[in-house]
Amino acid sequence: MHEKPLTVASYAAGASLAAITLVYVFGPTFFLDDEASSSRKKGVVGLSNTANDCFINSVLQALAGLPDLRIYLIRELHRRELDGPELYHVDPEKLTLERRATKPWKLEGLQKGLVTHALKEVLDSLNERPIYKKTISPQPFIRALEHAFGTRISRQQQDAQEFLQIVTERLCDEYHAGTKARRQAQRIDLPIDGDIASERQEIADQFDMAPLEASNLPKDDAAAEPDTDSDDSSAIEEGFPFEGKIESQIECLTCGFKPKPSSSAFVTLTLSVPQTSSTSLNKCLDGVFKVEHIDDFKCEYCRLDHAIKSKTKELGRASTPEIQRALQSDIDKLQEALKSDPEKPPEGVELPDSSLAPKRRIARHMYISSFPKVLALHLSRSVFAIGTVSSKNLAKVNFPESLPLGGILNHKNYHLLGMVSHKGTHNSGHYESFRRQVQPVPYSTPHSFGTEGVYSMHGTPNPSAAQSPRLSAVNLPNGTGRGSPLPATPILNSPSTRSFSSQSRSSNISPSIAPTSTPRESYSPNASSSPTSATTTTTRPKSLKSIKGSIREKAHDANPLKKRSKRANNRWWRISDEKVKESKTSEVLGMQKEVYLLFYELDRRSEG
Repeated sequence: MHEKPLTVASYAAGASLAAITLVYVFGPTFFLDDEASSSRKKGVVGLSNTANDCFINSVLQALAGLPDLRIYLIRELHRRELDGPELYHVDPEKLTLERRATKPWKLEGLQKGLVTHALKEVLDSLNERPIYKKTISPQPFIRALEHAFGTRISRQQQDAQEFLQIVTERLCDEYHAGTKARRQAQRIDLPIDGDIASERQEIADQFDMAPLEASNLPKDDAAAEPDTDSDDSSAIEEGFPFEGKIESQIECLTCGFKPKPSSSAFVTLTLSVPQTSSTSLNKCLDGVFKVEHIDDFKCEYCRLDHAIKSKTKELGRASTPEIQRALQSDIDKLQEALKSDPEKPPEGVELPDSSLAPKRRIARHMYISSFPKVLALHLSRSVFAIGTVSSKNLAKVNFPESLPLGGILNHKNYHLLGMVSHKGTHNSGHYESFRRQVQPVPYSTPHSFGTEGVYSMHGTPNPSAAQSPRLSAVNLPNGTGRGSPLPATPILNSPSTRSFSSQSRSSNISPSIAPTSTPRESYSPNASSSPTSATTTTTRPKSLKSIKGSIREKAHDANPLKKRSKRANNRWWRISDEKVKESKTSEVLGMQKEVYLLFYELDRRSEG
């Protein structure tokens, strides 16, 4: 008689202990990362400031909130790991024979990606989700940067934009140096191990890009000079996300001739802030990309046309046949140059003195020909005057959360993800960083149980051997045992196992639906003709409007992004070295007098 109460008490004690264990294990993660819980104060990792390092800390925190940069770092370092260190090794003797100006230690640092490794480590640490306050030091990254350049970074008051420019240019140089090293290795047909080749193919499939193989290169490219500046891999792999290209096009307003546009690469764009009380970011962009008119310009087409007219006059005054034939030959060559390429004067033809060439008015237009994934904008607030001390421009700059760029045919839309502000004077002050909290998987943990939340949208990689209770038979996997299609974001594939449920072998289930813990509505493709219906009812055909409404509701419920709270996209981190607190979009957009650096990420939806 006494054993039953004892058994009940033991069961209750065991259940309580299990509940306490679950709360202890999963509680911190749930209350920290779940969007539904806002009672617990959240935070991110801060950076210590021991020697006026706020200009470094603010830039690193802003970079830590850029998913495209982190994807690039993962992909680039994984590629280098698969290639092996031998591929990026520099032979000093071979470098001396090639008579390169780059020092061996510097070239090897570029090819091995010293700053790329260091930046990935610090950004991974900054993207941890600590339960309690945590602060790390930026010194390991600073030492790696000093080692890469062979110099010391001053700890006096420095400019955050200069630091950002140094870091991004170095990362871009390391990417191109690594690409050139891989291209040279493929041209000399270095042997590649079978396991390494299979791993390369796996990574290429995971990141949706074609693998580089030596056999795929054209024979002409394989026999070309190894030091050519052309990048064969740029067409089949994604490059450095900060890198873009600007083209400058001029047009003669007299003859309408347009020479070939000059192109230049950039990693950050510097915009001058006008000396007014208030302005906007679009006006600052217009200062760079607006049409500019220039006088007294010597057009190449007009110069050749002037030479033809001069030669024609000389031909009319020529007295001997020899001179007439020479002048006629020069005129024919000049006319051929006007048709083919006016920028290349014909050889052997003496043109009139350049001072006699006509001066024209031209229009110059600059535009972005290659849009970067991450657009870094620097608002230059320095005011310099002769004979006076430089000062800071305190104009208010209104900047949007969504930034449209480009024209009708190449329209792009950028979304604000980070901002660096500066408070103080031109020669002193303090930098702060703002990071948007919402980040796509797998670079944040918005839910508690895995990357897809409590109700996973994808099949469980290792289902239980025992059958789980289900609401309807359609939730069972089919006989193939395959899960749902791969998501848009890169997730590691796991082989799914066959379900042990005997009902999965039923042949009357036609749709292949993956097992999931999300409650689904019962669905049967043969529901209208099933003989097992308990009652028979007559229904009218649904109207087109009702069908569209039901489809729209189902699509809205199936999209996990729509289920997120609108407030989640409104949350930011305001980080001042080791001090971290939450902020809102309205506060970020209100920093119009302090805004200094802006980080926009390309919206993929605008490319569709």
